[in-house]
Amino acid sequence: MKRGKKYLETVKKYDKQTQYDTADAIRIVKENAAAKFDETIEVHIRTGCDGRHADQQVRGAVVLPHGTGKTVRVLVFAKGTKVDEATAAGADFVGGEELIPKIQKEGWLDFDVVVATPDMMGVVGRLGRILGPKGLMPNPKAGTVTMDVTKAINDIKAGKIEYRLDKTNIIHVPIGKASFTEEQLADNFQTLIDAVNKARPSALKGQYLRSVVMASTMGPGVKLNVTKLM
Repeated sequence: MKRGKKYLETVKKYDKQTQYDTADAIRIVKENAAAKFDETIEVHIRTGCDGRHADQQVRGAVVLPHGTGKTVRVLVFAKGTKVDEATAAGADFVGGEELIPKIQKEGWLDFDVVVATPDMMGVVGRLGRILGPKGLMPNPKAGTVTMDVTKAINDIKAGKIEYRLDKTNIIHVPIGKASFTEEQLADNFQTLIDAVNKARPSALKGQYLRSVVMASTMGPGVKLNVTKLM
């Protein structure tokens, strides 16, 4: 993969092989976020899990204390009084059966998170092939299948993020923006790591966190000292 001149110059500013403490890694990543837009700061956690086994799956959600810096659009599938509740809580879109053809046939996907009440999962299930691959399918473990739609919406708007293994057993999550202070990013990062450590599968033998890399959207990755994160 061919890298740009700015990227290559940035890489020279630090040692790519060194595993840095959290504070140093955040400082380097912020300094390297030189794009003309407010870059997202992302964390990539390679685990020792084998996600093909159900008892080694890692999935959950956590509310970052300082949010993600991104405006999140929430779609709620609900009926009855829960429709009014979701609207009052600040959901961007609320509906039911009538949204199925809009998503299936018109390709409408102008939302970032989907919440559903349990009694609507039969309807939402018909969208599995569309929402599933995009990571948008509501899930009880992530708190997005619930009767308490007010709490779900409030948490998501406040900075709730979902983490889970991808096909290569890596977790990819945003922890904020380059415009955040180092302290805000450190708080968000620690909250994430604490949640991921807590979610360690009991069936896993051997090392859980294999590597942790932090990077901005356009910047190079900075390795963190894994031994200090477990």
